[in-house]
This record gives sequence, C-alpha cells and structure tokens, in this order.
Amino acid sequence: MRRLSYLEASRVAVAEEMERDPLVWAVGEDLGRGGVFGQYKGLAEQFGPDRISDAPISESCIVGAAVGAAMMGTRPIVEMRFSDFALCAVDELVNQAAKARYMFGGQTRVPIVVREPIGMWRSSAAQHSQSLEAWYAHIPGLVVAVPSTPADNRALLKAAIRCDDPVVFMEHKGLWPLEGEVPEGDDVAPFGKARLVREGGDLTIVSWSAAVHTAEQAAGELAGLGIETDLLDLRTLWPWDRDAVLASVEKTGRLLVVHEAVAVAGFGAEIAATVAESCHAALKAPVRRLGAPRVPISYAPPLENEVRVTAEAVVAAARDMTGQ
Repeated sequence: MRRLSYLEASRVAVAEEMERDPLVWAVGEDLGRGGVFGQYKGLAEQFGPDRISDAPISESCIVGAAVGAAMMGTRPIVEMRFSDFALCAVDELVNQAAKARYMFGGQTRVPIVVREPIGMWRSSAAQHSQSLEAWYAHIPGLVVAVPSTPADNRALLKAAIRCDDPVVFMEHKGLWPLEGEVPEGDDVAPFGKARLVREGGDLTIVSWSAAVHTAEQAAGELAGLGIETDLLDLRTLWPWDRDAVLASVEKTGRLLVVHEAVAVAGFGAEIAATVAESCHAALKAPVRRLGAPRVPISYAPPLENEVRVTAEAVVAAARDMTGQ
C-alpha cells in the first residue's frame, strides 16, 4: 500500500496505463502545463506531446477528434476540465460515442474516457460547480463512474481506460487533496460493484462521490445515538449495484439516498423507485432522498453552503426515519 491523494492516484493511473498500452493517449486543454488542477503534472515530459496533447479551447472539437481516434483503434483520455464545459460536446458524446457500437452492429467500438470534474469547489459559481452525473446515466451506451476515494480513483480510472465502451469519469473537485491508502500492483476495479463503507442493521444509506464522506461522518454520529447504518458507496452509477442495495434494504427496511446533485430527477430517484418497486414489503418507512434544491450554485460562500447536503441533515433524516 502507498498513501496518495485523490489527484495523485489519478495521475498514477494514467501513467501506468500509458506505460502498459502505447495506444493510450490524452487530449485536452492545459495538459502541457499539467492540467488545470495538476492532475497531468509531469506526464508531458514523460510521454511527449504526441501522447499528452494540448488542444485548442473547443470541447466539441476535442471530443469529436477523440471519438474518431477511438473508432480507429486508439484509447483516448479526454480532459474536459469541468463537467459544465463538457456540455459543449454533448452531441459528440451522447449522439456519436454512446451509439456507434450499437448502430454499426458491433463493427466498431469507442473506447474513450471523458474526464469531467464535478461538484462545488471554492466559490466556483453556477457554471463551474454542477454535478451532472444523472444526465449521462440516462444515456444508453455510456458507463458512468463516480469515485470517492484515492484507491477507487486509480482503480476505476484504470478500468475505464481498458473499457471498450465510452466512460464518463466524474471526479469531484473537492476531493483532489484527499489522501488515502492505494494498493500497489495492477488494481483494477469492477464496474457495478458497490463498496460497503460501514455495516449496520437500522438504516441503509446509499451515496457516491464526495457525498460518501458526508454520509460517513453522519453514520459515525448516528452510531453514537444507537442507530447503525449500512453505508454503500455505489462507485459507478451505470452499471449500478442494484443487488447490493436491495439486499441491504431487505435487511434494514429503510433507505436514505444522499447526493450533492440537484434532487429533482437526480440518480437518487432511480434508486428510490427501484427499491420502492422491489422491497415494498420490507420497508418500515418511506424511502427518502437528500439532494440539492433546484437552484443555481452561488459564488458567495454563505449561499453556496445553503445548497450543500450536510452531515447534520443526514443525521436529522435518519433519526426521523428510525423514530429516534
């Protein structure tokens, strides 16, 4: 094991996969200077400008070129800087990359990884702070990964690079400095397999990305009140670990979904509906969701904090659901 930050773990994953496979390369804005957050620092010197490729400020051009390169047999890693900016390339990703393998009857594939940093980060305001993972989970043909730890950031990114389908890889900007133990060796995480963060029998909490850490803090506080939680980190939203969630709710009889994204039509609604349809006989309380209100994210920190899902809110919802 080694101790790395979430950011460093992603850089290690890219370097390891580029060393393993000469067809892996990266393209995006600012890569020559190490990326806007430093997640590519040193890679241009190590692999050269042909494989760490700086691109003009045109997201549609970047993704479109990468889709074509992927269809010709390479494995591009596309850096979008912010998930908000990737909306300029939705046609290339949603209408082209996601559908090509199906529409051509399997004669082609699009092994592309589109890295889209998500979430609130240091007063980045409404155009740089969104969590849009539910948009992509809705699109057939796309894999959606949402790592919450340094270990998963490395292991899931390696899996994404090796995947033959397009992967939208959504790293939370607020997690870049988070440190944790990262396994040595060729650790590659499976898609669609949740991580059991904490085990308990009173309540199931399902979360992903940075909200996992909020939920984990809340779970610790709840334990002090005598409420023990099963806390599941989904790790990927498509595929998602339906079996693990349903098994946990069958045991606890209660489900609370926690995510940073806007609650309206968020992926938590998919989980809630699935559990309501499949576990209705086991439920001891209505399914609950905690997400952001449907408002733009403000620049001002006090207003930004108003839309955050806090550990206090998770504790309050859990206490209400368990009658304590």
